[in-house]
Amino acid sequence: MKVKEIMTAPVVTVTEDTAVSAVAAVLHGRRISAVPVLDAAGAVVGLVSEYDLLARTGGTAGQVMTRAVVSVTEDTDVEDVRHLLVERRIRRVPVLAGGRLVGIVSRSDVVALLTSEWACQVCGETVRGEHPPAHCPKCHAAERFTAQEAPPGS
Repeated sequence: MKVKEIMTAPVVTVTEDTAVSAVAAVLHGRRISAVPVLDAAGAVVGLVSEYDLLARTGGTAGQVMTRAVVSVTEDTDVEDVRHLLVERRIRRVPVLAGGRLVGIVSRSDVVALLTSEWACQVCGETVRGEHPPAHCPKCHAAERFTAQEAPPGS
């Protein structure tokens, strides 16, 4: 599964000169925990999280943002994003296409994939994901999947 299938788009953003109070209002009002920061040309130059607002002092997004931002492309495998989120201990990654911000993938987007499980009607192979796959990864049967109820506590 590719990132473009689960990313959130469009993305709420701020600019480097956005006041910290305005960033806080965006996070609180949209019920999100971070926002990408764009420069005048529209390139991602940082990210401001709730942590940044609490831990750093400054008057603008550009002064409190985290500058070292890990990003992925639309065609990155979701499993690779999962690995990034775990290994780097980060909560979200911006998604870029041609150097432009097109989406964002958070831990909750990846966790949501665990809520649905699909079983191939031909061979019984199970696959997790929001939508059934076009082909079974084991027997290659096309579009022959039924929803399976996730076991309690899984």
